[in-house]
Amino acid sequence: MTRKRRTFSSEFKKEAACLVLDQGYSIAQASTSLGVGESALRRWVKQLDQERQGITPKGKAMTPEQQRIQELEERCRRLEMEKSILKKATALLMSDDWKRTR
Repeated sequence: MTRKRRTFSSEFKKEAACLVLDQGYSIAQASTSLGVGESALRRWVKQLDQERQGITPKGKAMTPEQQRIQELEERCRRLEMEKSILKKATALLMSDDWKRTR
């Protein structure tokens, strides 16, 4: 029988990491009381600590500020891609017009 992988919300991860960072619980105590693995909790604590220092995480952010930064970065990537496509399309159309006028 295979075990189903559990998923946790960003809010749960943030609250669990806050137990360790803000309220003085050890990782072992917090993981036992919450029923999550120590390694997972250790990752969450590290991520939240980095987010508080202003480092944007590679995965899904926990803090609202970092979530907003990730949304804006994704929007910038999409706009840059659209801009590149439009430049190429314009160049292609201009080259066709130039050939027809000769």
